[in-house]
Amino acid sequence: MALFSRIRMVLAALVIAAPLAGCGQINAVPTYEAQAKAKWAEVQNQYQRRADLIPNLVATVKGYATHEQETLTQVVEARAKATQVKVDASTVTDPEKFKQYSQAQSELSGALSRLLVSVERYPDLKANQNFLALQSQLEGTENRISVARRDYIEAVRAYNTELTTIPGAWVAKILYPSAKPMETFAAAEGAQTAPTVKF
Repeated sequence: MALFSRIRMVLAALVIAAPLAGCGQINAVPTYEAQAKAKWAEVQNQYQRRADLIPNLVATVKGYATHEQETLTQVVEARAKATQVKVDASTVTDPEKFKQYSQAQSELSGALSRLLVSVERYPDLKANQNFLALQSQLEGTENRISVARRDYIEAVRAYNTELTTIPGAWVAKILYPSAKPMETFAAAEGAQTAPTVKF
């Protein structure tokens, strides 16, 4: 009788433990999705920080580099375009919108790089404390963008892997049918080509 009682208790424990063990798997899809969306919010936060620095940078450069009007205009236009293209956490599953957003941010990065290269010709500007502070903040922001993008890519990798591997794919199909893979950043065209250095 004692043996039968023990077997019943073990079976009852297994019946209770099995669903509880599966709860972690059941919650994995929304957990990974929430983590990826939070990382995406940080990417957007850092891009916004950069966009907020640009008007001050442009105003500072404008006072010194009057011949750089075309470059300044390109930066202002690229900033306007980058802030108009919106991809929020609910649309990171849309490849076309994500591509537009990524492209607009890349264009802004390119315009800023051209501006910073062009100011090398203006020693007074390079010595200006406001410009130096803005340049330092911009460099720090670019580093933050890089880290935020890396963290987002890793969170999306975990989420997308959960959606495509078993048992996560089964759980997603049954309990979260609206869950879709998220987009991630790709290297800009030509990024794999090293620049040519001429002496």
